[in-house]
Amino acid sequence: MLTIDDIRAIPLFATLPDNELEHLAHTCADLHLCAGEFAVHEGGERALYAVLAGKMEVIKTFDGIERTLGWRLPGTIFGEVPLALSSPFPGAYRAAEPSRVMRVDAQRYYVLAAASPEIAFKMGALARERIGGLQGLSAEPPKARVIMIGSRWDTACTALRQFLARNQISYDWMTPDAPELTARWPGTCPPEQDCPVLRLVDGTVLSRPATRELAELLGLQTQPRLAEYDTMIIGGGPAGLAAAVYGASEGLCTVVLEREAPGGQAGTSSRIENYLGFPNGVSGDELASRALQQARRLGAEILVTRSVARIDVAGRSVHLDGGDVIRARTIILATGVTWRRLAIDGFDRFIGKGIYYGAARSEANATHGLDVYLIGGGNSAGQAALYFANHARMVTLVLRGDSLEKSMSRYLVEQLRGKSNVGVQLRSEVVGAHGDTHLTAIDIRDGLSAEVRRHDCGGLFVFIGADAETEWLPAEIARDVRGYVLTGDDVVKAGRWSHSRDPYLLESSVPGVFACGDVRLSPVKRVASAVGEGSMAIAFAHKYLQHDAR
Repeated sequence: MLTIDDIRAIPLFATLPDNELEHLAHTCADLHLCAGEFAVHEGGERALYAVLAGKMEVIKTFDGIERTLGWRLPGTIFGEVPLALSSPFPGAYRAAEPSRVMRVDAQRYYVLAAASPEIAFKMGALARERIGGLQGLSAEPPKARVIMIGSRWDTACTALRQFLARNQISYDWMTPDAPELTARWPGTCPPEQDCPVLRLVDGTVLSRPATRELAELLGLQTQPRLAEYDTMIIGGGPAGLAAAVYGASEGLCTVVLEREAPGGQAGTSSRIENYLGFPNGVSGDELASRALQQARRLGAEILVTRSVARIDVAGRSVHLDGGDVIRARTIILATGVTWRRLAIDGFDRFIGKGIYYGAARSEANATHGLDVYLIGGGNSAGQAALYFANHARMVTLVLRGDSLEKSMSRYLVEQLRGKSNVGVQLRSEVVGAHGDTHLTAIDIRDGLSAEVRRHDCGGLFVFIGADAETEWLPAEIARDVRGYVLTGDDVVKAGRWSHSRDPYLLESSVPGVFACGDVRLSPVKRVASAVGEGSMAIAFAHKYLQHDAR
């Protein structure tokens, strides 16, 4: 419990009268932290903290790497910048040893500052000093974790760039003929036949590496730490990450398997405008990054570059590519869906060489001054068009329908109309692709006149819907004709439930195996609903573990 003497030992509060010190002692939190515990996380709500004993480490994450910015010793305070700017904490404060910290909530501080102008003056001066330090940090040029040399039209280079971008690893990429190559690549430049070649920040040089090898060298987790988990989540999109957050926070031993990078299709979205709690919208990768940090902080393991070879539902064992076998008491399927492919002559040879399924945001910088085309009229296509409009000379949406309003949210339609370099071709379809080493032109057929015209094309991005790729699941897990996993009442209606109790809402035809998000048969396909289902799946997993698991 705080005492007047505890608070008076803080220089900022030393001149306060006893009655004010007494009030602080009865209204402020007294935090006793073990080594490694946080007083406040990066992004935490504003408040004033004072160190009474121990040592606090100031840390901030830059490009996925934790960096120590300083220390706070007994008698010092922190929180002055968030209070001055009415903003969340720009960094985190963690106990480096057993520590005791006093917390004054924001409202109490403002009342105190109004009554004691001297405190407000000292806080303002300290805030200006600390803000200056943050400005100095922001002026430092960021150091890329990877330097890559490779041709834009090399599919291996494209795959590695997308992998780095999706996993939020900063990188510099140069083509073998880039004029700045000799100045920016330490030592002898590699021959073009060895490309793509990557140099890591520690000096390691890799030629055409596999993504798993690269992931391991970059410190991403690819191997499970345990042989058995309470719940295994297959898929790291919004539904899977939500399940990871709730599972880990509720004490379940939790692991997530992700084939490429956390975030799923939502992670490639340039802007999600209608997600609760983000009044100005949020990019898919930012939402995924926050969820990923949250899941890891709470103790969930996130494995990347791993896929499932098969599931043995009888033994509750999951066999991974590479031969690893993990036992899971419950399994949550959150694999989402994959973009539907177009069967058009010439398309396959240009995949990754000018034609992309989904929003390949890593290609945006390469579209400067070019005309790009997007096939599709849904929200994903609209969001991508807005994003590419900031880079390309002209962005054209091509769709078979006669109106955008029938398939796209109104707010997106209005934003697209406000962009001078975004066009729409209705009642049209792409029927051909042309080029030598990469895509240079496409043929578009007008649905009314049947006339086919050729257009120069600096990039074609396809958004024509998605399908559930669940053929790898065992036959015991019931699916509909399109591969979507049946759950709850749909399992009963299909005659695939034999357990003595009714299935839980998100439970598949195999007790203890659940499905959530886009892979589940449901008419609703939204990020918010996927997040909700991920949290619900954990609630049902808890019920199963309490009543059914042996």
